[in-house]
Amino acid sequence: MPAALDWLLAPPLLLAAVAAALHARGARRQLRVTSAARRRALRWRVAAFYAALATIVVALGAPIDDLVDTLFWVHMLQHVLLMMVAAPLLVLAAPWLPLWRGLPLGARRALGSWYVRSPGWRRVRRAARWLAAPLVAWILFDLDLLAWHVPALYEVTLHHQAVHELEHASFLLLGVIFWIQVLDSPPLRARLGPSAGVLYVLTAATAAWALAVVLALARSPLYPTYRELASRPGGLSALADQQLAAGIMWGPGSVPYAIFVFVALHRWLTTEDETHEPGGAQLAATSNVTRAGTSEAMSSAEASSAR
Repeated sequence: MPAALDWLLAPPLLLAAVAAALHARGARRQLRVTSAARRRALRWRVAAFYAALATIVVALGAPIDDLVDTLFWVHMLQHVLLMMVAAPLLVLAAPWLPLWRGLPLGARRALGSWYVRSPGWRRVRRAARWLAAPLVAWILFDLDLLAWHVPALYEVTLHHQAVHELEHASFLLLGVIFWIQVLDSPPLRARLGPSAGVLYVLTAATAAWALAVVLALARSPLYPTYRELASRPGGLSALADQQLAAGIMWGPGSVPYAIFVFVALHRWLTTEDETHEPGGAQLAATSNVTRAGTSEAMSSAEASSAR
């Protein structure tokens, strides 16, 4: 019973429960002011949000978090779940407006006034605009992945829980900033189109592949904590454990990149085919104008609803 209670009171589960409650309340309010045509998309985003929360809880809870000190491949799986699964799911879920609307009206007014008037928030907004630049997001995402796997820094995360939690937070936050450049997350729009997005994602994937190659081809274990263990679950050797971790990064870790590339290429080629058909360019232009007008109208409706 104490173990079950510890799991129920663990910060990841408690934070996920609070986020789920706020989101459910805000989503219900949003559904009431949303057209029937958009309700299906909103429900799909709600499902993506709960899937993201579930992924975070699984990654940071038992049994995965209990095994990260003895199995390197489990630790790598934890990183992949946060950066490559939970982060893009959060972007696809676009939970920003539902979470905001889930707060009490008084809290929203107080936070909104504080955000607009506080001098400190001006610096935060400037930093956010800098972080939102695609090149900056790309550099930070890849550097974050590689830096935390440098043996000296990796050892610090294994022996200091606060640093370990900072590592997880950086994976999730920079993962969201990375994926939001190429995936629409209303009211935010992707900054890169399909062709630029494919290049952006593929070049970012090379950092993960490079890490996997280094881990797989190393002739000896790179991380002292795992190397010095007398035994580990499953009877794996330290080197086999490290090679399995490389496989996790190279295999499952590459799946989200591949899915995005295939979908983006399909949309890009489909758009190209439509614009080359007779009257296709005019139809595409008309469609773009219609979408722009619809988006503007929806934004106005959402703003008035928020007020």
